[in-house]
Amino acid sequence: QVQLVESGGGLVQAGGSLKLSCAASGSIFSLNAMGWYRQAPGKQRELVATIPTGGSAHYADSVKGRFTISRDNAKNTVYLQMNSLKPEDTAVYYCNARLFFEGSLEEYSYWGQGAQVTVSS
Repeated sequence: QVQLVESGGGLVQAGGSLKLSCAASGSIFSLNAMGWYRQAPGKQRELVATIPTGGSAHYADSVKGRFTISRDNAKNTVYLQMNSLKPEDTAVYYCNARLFFEGSLEEYSYWGQGAQVTVSS
């Protein structure tokens, strides 16, 4: 079993900051890419940022320069530092992890439970 547990959501005024964390646990052989997605009411889930095991992160144009994704491989944890938040950033934020189990070449995708981020104007 694999669990992704998110924390750090909340209510913040426009221009403020929040940091999300997502810790993966369970019988994980190796973690591949990790990322953050978000879903606003009435909209489809969209990519916010992803980060591979090694290499450069990728960001949605709407968050470039404001959000920073990072990971701690020793802790199987991914973070999302969100600065200069705008009301349009209001959404439920989901972390995602792509991983391998020992003895398998198949990559699996897991999701966190979601963290509400609300930005007031």
